[in-house]
Amino acid sequence: MLYLLALVGLVTLVVLMWKAFGPDPSTRTPVAGVRGPDDDPEFLWNVNQQTRRKKPEGPDTPSTEATP
Repeated sequence: MLYLLALVGLVTLVVLMWKAFGPDPSTRTPVAGVRGPDDDPEFLWNVNQQTRRKKPEGPDTPSTEATP
């Protein structure tokens, strides 16, 4: 029983030392994941440009033709 408690204490000590002095997780390079189109700034910019180029259509838009 004493050996089991010593083993648990040793494992706990090793884990705590690893957390304190082990490799820093913030220095790892992030893994490039798959980005959806709604997260891609270039895609959103293109959609915005296409939307601005289209002329608004509908009954609420002012007419560009001169009235006689």
